Amino acid sequence: MVVLVVLALIPAVLLWSVSRWANGLAAAGDDAVPAQPDTPIAVVAPEPALSTGLLSFRRSAGELSRRLNLTAFESSLRPLLAGINDTSCTAVSLDGRLVGATNPDLAVIPASNLKIVVAAAALETLGEEFRYTTRVVGPAPVAGVVTGDVYLVGGGDPLLSGEWYPDSGLDRFAAFNITSLDQIARDLATAGVTQIQGVVRGDGSRYDDEYYAPGWGGGVAGLEAGPYDALLVNDSRVRGDDQRGSDPNEAGAREFVRILTEQGISVTGGSGTGVAPADLPELASIDSLPLPATIEEMLTNSDNNTAELMVKEIGLVAAGLGTRQAGLDSIASTIASWGIDTTGMQLGDGSGLSLDNRITCDTLLSVLQHAGYDSPVGQGLAIAGETGTLSDVFVDTPVAGRLRGKTGTLNNPPFNEDPPAVKALSGYLPVDGGGAIEFTLILNGPTISDQSEYRSVWADLVTGLNSFPAVASPAVLGPR
Repeated sequence: MVVLVVLALIPAVLLWSVSRWANGLAAAGDDAVPAQPDTPIAVVAPEPALSTGLLSFRRSAGELSRRLNLTAFESSLRPLLAGINDTSCTAVSLDGRLVGATNPDLAVIPASNLKIVVAAAALETLGEEFRYTTRVVGPAPVAGVVTGDVYLVGGGDPLLSGEWYPDSGLDRFAAFNITSLDQIARDLATAGVTQIQGVVRGDGSRYDDEYYAPGWGGGVAGLEAGPYDALLVNDSRVRGDDQRGSDPNEAGAREFVRILTEQGISVTGGSGTGVAPADLPELASIDSLPLPATIEEMLTNSDNNTAELMVKEIGLVAAGLGTRQAGLDSIASTIASWGIDTTGMQLGDGSGLSLDNRITCDTLLSVLQHAGYDSPVGQGLAIAGETGTLSDVFVDTPVAGRLRGKTGTLNNPPFNEDPPAVKALSGYLPVDGGGAIEFTLILNGPTISDQSEYRSVWADLVTGLNSFPAVASPAVLGPR
C-alpha cells in the first residue's frame, strides 16, 4: 500500500512543479508582451451521436446485407434452374460463392463461350503488355529505290487492317482496335522510298499453314472464319475484291501493294508469297495495341479469326510451336494450373466453332471467377443493349448497360441429328457496393438456337440476376 501511495503521488508532484514553472513563464511574458484582445472562436455543433451499439450487426453492414440477400437471390434463380433441360447446364455465383446450378458437371458444347477461356489463358501466357509486331524487310533503298523483293512479315496480328476496313460494312460487327497497314506504307514513304523494283511477298511463316480448324460444321470455313495465318490483313480481304483471298499471305501482300500505290510508292513486280531471308534489314514495322485491346475486340465482336490466331500465338510462346494443337494444350494446362477442375473439357479450336469442343459450366464459371469482372476479360465483354453481340439484346431490361457477357450460337442442321444446336451466354453483372455476379448458361438442344426456345430461358436468367440485392443494401443496414 505504501508503494502504491508513493507511485500515485509522483505524477501529482510533477504536475504541480510544471504548473509552477508555467505560471512563472506567463508572469514574465506579461511584462514583455502586450495583452492581445480576445478573439471569438466559432463552435461547430457536434454531429448527432450514433445510437447503434458497438457490437451490433449494423457494424458489419456489407456482410449482413449479403447474407440477407443471398436467400432471396437463391429463390429468384429457381425458375432458371428448373427450366434447364438434361443436355444443358447453368451455374451462378456471387463473388466466387456458388448460389445455384443445374447440371454443372455436364460437359456440353460451348460455342463461342470458349473464347472466354482463350482470353483468360492468353493473359496468363502472353501478359497484358504483349503486342503483335508486323515488319517489312528488304534490301536497303538507294535514292528511294528498293531493288529486290520486299517481304511483309506477319507477326500473328489478327487486327492488321487497311483503314477502310472498319467502315466497309463487310462484317456484322465492325473491327476496332485495329493495327493500321496504311501507317506502315506512310512510314516507308516518309523514309523516302518511292519505288520497289521487285515483288512484295507475304510471309506468314510464324505459324503453321493450317488455315481452317478441323471439326467445323458445313458452311463455316471461309464464311464464319478463315482462312487465317500469321499474316492476316482485313480477314483475308482486298479492297475492291468481293471474295476473301484463299491464301491470307497472298491477299495480305496484294492489299499492301494497293496501299503502297496510294502512298505514291510504285511496285514493279506485283505481289506474291515467300519466307523472308533472315539477313534482310528491316525497312518499317508497326506494333498492335496491348493484348487487352485485342481481347476486347475478340470478345465484344465474337471475332473467330482473332481467337484462332491467339491460340497459335499461345502455342508459340508456351511451346515454341505456332500451331493450333500446341496452343490448345497450353490453354488446358494453364486452366488446370489455377486449380480449376477440367474434367470433361475437350478443346478443338479457339473460336468455339468446332463441334468437338466440350466444357462444363463448373469449369467455365471457375474461369470467370479466376479472371474477375475488373480484368481485361470482364471489361472486354459486350455490354447488354450497347455493344457488339449484345447491342440489340436486353435493351429494355434492367440489366441494359450493366451486364457484360459473351454469347454463343451454333445451329448445326439437320435439327433432328447430333450434334445439337447451341445457345450460350456467360459473363458478369456488377452489384451495388462492389463485386459482381458470375454466371454461365449453355443450352444444347435440337432447335435451342431458335428464339422461341431460348428467349424465355434468357428472361429467367435476367430476372434472377437482377433480383440481387432484393432485401436491403449495405447503406440501409449501416450504423445509425
